[in-house]
Amino acid sequence: MKPFLFVLLLVTRLQAADTLDTFIEEQRPSLIQLYEHLHAHPELSLHEEKTSARMAEEIRKAGFEVTEKVGGFGVVAVFKNGPGRTVLVRTDLDGLPVREIGSVPYVSKATTKDDAGNDVSVMHACGHDMHMTCWLGAAKALVATKDQWKGTLVFIAQPAEERGMGALAMIEDGLYQRFPKPDVCLALHCDSSLAAGTFGFTSGPATASTDTVEIVVKGIGGHGAMPNLTKDPIVLASQIVLALQTIDSRELHPVEPVVVTVGKFNGGTKSNIIPDKVELGLTVRTTSPETRKQVLDAIKRICHGLAIAAGLPENLLPEITLIGPGTPSVHNDPALTTRVTQVWAEAFGKSSLIERKPTMAGEDFSRYTMTSDKIPIFLAWLGTVAPEKFERTKANGEILPSLHSPFYRPEPVPSVTFGVKAMTLAVLSELRRQ
Repeated sequence: MKPFLFVLLLVTRLQAADTLDTFIEEQRPSLIQLYEHLHAHPELSLHEEKTSARMAEEIRKAGFEVTEKVGGFGVVAVFKNGPGRTVLVRTDLDGLPVREIGSVPYVSKATTKDDAGNDVSVMHACGHDMHMTCWLGAAKALVATKDQWKGTLVFIAQPAEERGMGALAMIEDGLYQRFPKPDVCLALHCDSSLAAGTFGFTSGPATASTDTVEIVVKGIGGHGAMPNLTKDPIVLASQIVLALQTIDSRELHPVEPVVVTVGKFNGGTKSNIIPDKVELGLTVRTTSPETRKQVLDAIKRICHGLAIAAGLPENLLPEITLIGPGTPSVHNDPALTTRVTQVWAEAFGKSSLIERKPTMAGEDFSRYTMTSDKIPIFLAWLGTVAPEKFERTKANGEILPSLHSPFYRPEPVPSVTFGVKAMTLAVLSELRRQ
């Protein structure tokens, strides 16, 4: 590149950065207010009616053409600004059945009934409220700087990410047929272990595939003092829980990542009664289709084998059900990852970028590349811990609250500031590509 062209490009970038910083500073109070509202009013997956309506209203006011109820409570907002590339930016809408513990004024006190009719508390324990806030802030910033780019924005607000259903529902409802098809898809996700002002990234495989398995362990109930006259499903279920842990340690290659976690163990009504069934709920995380099949097959074999060893007849063997389609692993496009992280390195400094190992968490953002179009995707991790808190806990050897913890809350001001700027710069860099 000729020297004078390089200088001109550098000056243009600096001017754009100054404009963006000023805009974010002006918008930050209203964005923080929105964040606190969303945090205090979460809704469960597939029930995001009010959240969806609020996000549709906000982005419509920003100048986008908005379509609601795409794939359930999904929102698709389009802003056309002449010929050029199309960039999709996703946020998610749903909260979790977690009771928040904290003393901030906007702490969630929301309660509702889940799909089983149980009374549950609801909380944005995974940071989706921050995702929505940064999403809207970036949308506003891009409209405000529309004289600096050409192309099309497709900003989508997705339901049911926590249940791994929303992305597929929006795609099956014609996301890529009814609306401009993107050249790339981008998303931010909160990270509870990184300081605000830093960003985590992984090129290639970034998250695990996820499966939910429900197991009904059957038995023959009876008096707790007469176990010889029963077939105790609590003992059998306990044996199954322990045996499942040998799948990873004894059946798979030692470096193959897999998680089999039993998160639900329900059975019995009284201390002196042996029940006739126990319910187990599993989450299974793998990173390849071959390992996924091997693990799911092993779960069935172990359950049935131990039941037979306990003397149960065929009609009382455990019932094993795979719930839903699951979520495939996210594979960040290497070229797109490199382009975006280079832009962030220029804007925030190389030390702000932290290359991290793949996580065994799941994310249905993977679905947006799993069509015949093979659209490149990039999911990055937004640091959300107050820097002083991050340094203090690191120095003291303390553990920060994780995602899905009742104690997790992003630090609003720096998280919003860096999240909005990072996503805006990423979108701008992709729109300006030839």
